[in-house]
Amino acid sequence: MSGSPFRLTLFEVGPLSAIELMSDDIPALQEFFDANPEYFFAVNGVAPRSNEAFEEFHDPVPAEMSFTKVWRIGIFNEAQSMVGMASVVSDLIAPRVWHIGLFIIATSLHGSGVAAKTHDALVAWMQRGGAAWIRLGVVEGNVRAEQFWARRGYREVRKRQGVDMGAKVNTLRVMVKSVGSEPLESYLAIVARDQTE
Repeated sequence: MSGSPFRLTLFEVGPLSAIELMSDDIPALQEFFDANPEYFFAVNGVAPRSNEAFEEFHDPVPAEMSFTKVWRIGIFNEAQSMVGMASVVSDLIAPRVWHIGLFIIATSLHGSGVAAKTHDALVAWMQRGGAAWIRLGVVEGNVRAEQFWARRGYREVRKRQGVDMGAKVNTLRVMVKSVGSEPLESYLAIVARDQTE
């Protein structure tokens, strides 16, 4: 990690630490993407672009969507190597709705339980930050991801057809999980765009 030793740890997952990434971490994030391209092949149909990490930091939230903050989080092992990352938007579209834009765990850790444990720690951190619901999009046909999110308790609320994601045009399953006492019906009442079309 290229950052300062004074950066705060957002949460921990056993020996792993979640740290907020800053712009000087772009090279490390690009290196992580290049070493773990499976997500990009699955959803974009191509390897990560040479500026993938830069774009991750500079791709704006759609202008019609309100939000509080975009968090880019690196998951680091004890050797300070990045072994996972997440991109999270707080209060997207409506207060207390948090959105997971990206969630990638190093291929070498697949099947180890690290992804599930990291996700659960991420959710607990979001809940401490005020999240009542967590929203995400998963590409239909990306079976591994679809099964992962379903096992973590996310429910499909609608589908978005014809989403251009590089070399592929995908159908995106919008999925939501309640993490507080508020039911999914309350979410749909305040996020009308996610009501089934």
